[in-house]
This record gives sequence, structure tokens and C-alpha cells, in this order.
Amino acid sequence: MRISTLLLLGLAPFQTSAFAPASPKVNVQTSTSALEMGPPRPDIILQETYGEGSRKYRRTVYTHNEWVKHRSSDRFVRNLSSIFNSGVYKSLAKEVLATTAIATFVVAWNGLTGGYTDLDGVQHEALINFLPALTLPLTPFTLLSPSLGLLLVFRTNSSYGRWDEARKFWGLNINHTRDLNRMATAWYGHDGIPIDPTKRAEDLRQVSLMTWAFVRSMKRHLSPPDEDEDSYIQEINARLSPSQAEAIAVAAHRPNRALYDLSVAIDRLPMHFMRKNEINKNLSIFEDTLGGSERLLSSPVPLFYTRHTARFLSTWLLLLPFALYDPFKGSWNHIAEIPAIALASVFLFGIEELATQLEEPFTILPMQGFCDKIGANCDEIVSWRGQGLDDNIAVVEENMKEMAPSR
Repeated sequence: MRISTLLLLGLAPFQTSAFAPASPKVNVQTSTSALEMGPPRPDIILQETYGEGSRKYRRTVYTHNEWVKHRSSDRFVRNLSSIFNSGVYKSLAKEVLATTAIATFVVAWNGLTGGYTDLDGVQHEALINFLPALTLPLTPFTLLSPSLGLLLVFRTNSSYGRWDEARKFWGLNINHTRDLNRMATAWYGHDGIPIDPTKRAEDLRQVSLMTWAFVRSMKRHLSPPDEDEDSYIQEINARLSPSQAEAIAVAAHRPNRALYDLSVAIDRLPMHFMRKNEINKNLSIFEDTLGGSERLLSSPVPLFYTRHTARFLSTWLLLLPFALYDPFKGSWNHIAEIPAIALASVFLFGIEELATQLEEPFTILPMQGFCDKIGANCDEIVSWRGQGLDDNIAVVEENMKEMAPSR
């Protein structure tokens, strides 16, 4: 509701006056662009400062330092000073140029057909007095501005909802990969059977690796092939055995194959079947996050809604210069209309551009960072001592000693 209020207030003037790196034991070559964050560097090519090329620079992961900067008192000055470097605004150059050109044409045409004032303040008659001035009444724009605001609100809210849902899917992946490996590590062993530390380490390592292989395959599944394919193949070959890497790489649906391999690794663990059932519940959640992500990737906001909003906004802004000519009569030859139209176009087209950029969330999410964080966390968890390897008596005695009151 607050977003809609802000948008309607923005249109109101026209109503009045118009994660951690991979395990250090493994040398993993990650994607060359997957972890780029923040604005593009000055030395990169122009095509990567806006549009599709700039999306990889929006994969930000915040820490305390970034939050301090984000809410600092100089954020308004910083954001205003970088307005001409904004990738969003650079993407709107053609649209803003079109509306500004129309505003310039309206000012020039009406000066020729209705008279103009020279630099000395002398009023001159029309040079072409047999043609009409180009103006429109402001009332239709006033009546339509709330409807346009509501369309833009729904457009941006829908797109943000898609981004938020995708981020939650990856949050579930992070949480349940930890949960899976924690249970596998703590519950390893069954019925007091002696545990071979070497076999235990290898079994749990397989669980950790297959967990990472699933999320990394999911990341590749949701990323553009030209950006991630080579890095993906290089990473799985570096971390997995040749047979495992080959089986996943040639699969028609790689995340499904990796999830199957994870199921097999869990099934091989020596533990009670009830505990295996609990661990396998995490795999069902992985299937849900994968399927939900595929739904977001394959199903955009209904195209007829997106197109209608774009047509409505474009028509409204392209015709607005004709309606704002008279309200700007207080400026020299109505010339203030030109920058006003340019500014309005930047901000209103910018809202629609933000919605379009958010609509497909996966190429602006730091999925490579998520995968590296999951891999590192799982490797650490399976390295801990689990059931049957801790000296329980010593642990209990130590705890009782700590809890005993001093005398």
C-alpha cells in the first residue's frame, strides 16, 4: 500500500501543474563472472555497464559493512551523485531520448506557429501563422495517472515477489543442506557396530560432495549456458570422481541426476532406516525448491499484462509534452518543459525497467556464492566427530563438573 501511495504521489504533480569459498583442500575454479558484485569497474567494456551485461554485477551479498554503508546518512548524496552512472538509467536512453525529442519538437513548433520571445525579451509574431499549435488538454492525463500508478505498482510488486520467492528457495537449500549433513554426521553408525574411521570419512565425504553437486547443478540449470557451462564442467571435474562427473554432465536433467546420487550416498550410510527417512525428507524439499525455481524461470508475469503496462506508460509519456506546454508558460518559450519531460521519463520508465529486471531473478542472485557456501559448510560438518566416536562418559563428567556449584 505504501508503494502505491508513493507512486501516486510521484504522478500527482501532473494533476496540478500538469559465502565462504570452497574447501581449501580442493582447487576449484569458479565462474569468472559469477561473484562480481557492486557497480561495474571503470575498465570494463561499455556493454557491461547496462542491460544484460550489467546483471552479473547486481549479485550482492551483504555483510555488516555493507549494511552500515546502506543506511548511512550520506546515502542520498551518494545515490544522486551516481545517477549518470546508473545501469538502469543507461538502459532507458532510447525511451528518454524519444520523449525529450517530442518535447523539444512541441516547444519549437509552437514557437513557430504561436510566437516566441527572443533572448532580449522581445516578443515576436508567429513565423508560420496558418498552422495550429500542438497542445492537448491536461485533464485526460490527470484522470489516467492513478490507473497508471496502480499498473506500475502491480508490475513492480509481482516482480519483487518473484525475486523474493527465488531467494527463499535458495535459503531453503542452504538450511536443509546443513540439516542433511548434520544428521548424517551425528547419526552415522547403527546398533553398536564398530565404526571404521576411514570408511566413515569416505561415506560422509560422498554425502557432502553430492549435496554440493546438487546445488551446483541447480545453479547451472538456472543460469545462461554461455555464462556458466564451462565453469560448471570444470568445477564438477575438479571435485567429483571422473565417473560421477561424467554421469551428471551427460544427464538430460543434471540436478535430478545429482539428487539421485545424493539419495544413493544416503542409502549407503550404516544407520537405522527411520533416521534415513528423516534425512531423505530434505531431498523432497530440494525437489520442491528445484521445481519452484523452474516454474519462475519458465513462466513470466503474463505477457498481456506486461505489454499493456508498457504500452500505457509509453503512450502516456509520449503524449505528455503536448499537455504540459501551457502549464510551463512561465518559463522562457516554455523551455522548462523539456527537462521536466526528460526527468519524468527517466523515473517512470525506470520503474517499469526495475520490474523487468527483477522478473527473472536467477541471473541477479549470487547463486555461485550460495553454492560455495553450501560446499564449505557441508565439508566442515562432515569433518566433525559423530555418534560412536565421542567419549560420552568424559563429556558427561565434564558437563556435570561445569554445572556443579562452587563450594
